[in-house]
Amino acid sequence: MKLKNLLANKNVVTILGAILIVIVLYGFYMWRVNSAINPIRVPYALKTIGPRTKITNEEVGYLDIQQSSIMGNVLTNANTQIIGMYTNINSTIPEGSLFYEGMVVRYEELADSFLIDMPKDINGEYMQAYDFHVGYESTYGNSVYPGNYIDLYLISGNEDDGNSKIIYGKVASNVKVLAVKDGEGNHVFENITENREPSIIILAVDEELLSLLRVAEKINNTELKLVPTNVQYRVESSEEILTLTEDEVKGYIEQFRAN
Repeated sequence: MKLKNLLANKNVVTILGAILIVIVLYGFYMWRVNSAINPIRVPYALKTIGPRTKITNEEVGYLDIQQSSIMGNVLTNANTQIIGMYTNINSTIPEGSLFYEGMVVRYEELADSFLIDMPKDINGEYMQAYDFHVGYESTYGNSVYPGNYIDLYLISGNEDDGNSKIIYGKVASNVKVLAVKDGEGNHVFENITENREPSIIILAVDEELLSLLRVAEKINNTELKLVPTNVQYRVESSEEILTLTEDEVKGYIEQFRAN
């Protein structure tokens, strides 16, 4: 009964409320102080990690620092937020640096992640990416997909002793398609709800073929044609056609290198 009477007294209730507020504020203050002075364990880079790089255990160290010294969105859980992830396309993590949000992404979030899986040539060297300009028709109704293998042909007009000829032959066989993009750089097949038209096919080529294709691009009245490996391609023309072997095609291109 006495407790009930006390609670009915407004002055007592006011005093008790004030005491409760002081206790809560003091508890919050002590929590903030302890959070600031008690160190936490955070991961950091043991060496400089470049863009598009998968982060491994061997590249991550740990140190204890005061929470108050942490600025920005620092990643604190190496197992779930860092290890096995990739550095972003425009991110280099310096040696000794902490890891921050935006610098580390999942593989599927990485722009042009296909470049990480670049195949190697017969000498064990990583191949190069070659941008091959295409359209809807030259991709056979948008039916060339990443992971496909294609052949490259050269078709060139030539004036030989006043007689017009079409020079034709295969430049390379079994070239891997890395990606198919539209005119804005979007991957054509990443969103099936959008009708994206192919503009560029990115191919994996070795250094020698890359150099050869760069020369072929500059030859007047010449076209490089993409052909699926399972398609038997032949030039249809009313003009005389001079069919070359693959080695002869490469020799034909080489004569234009110095020009």
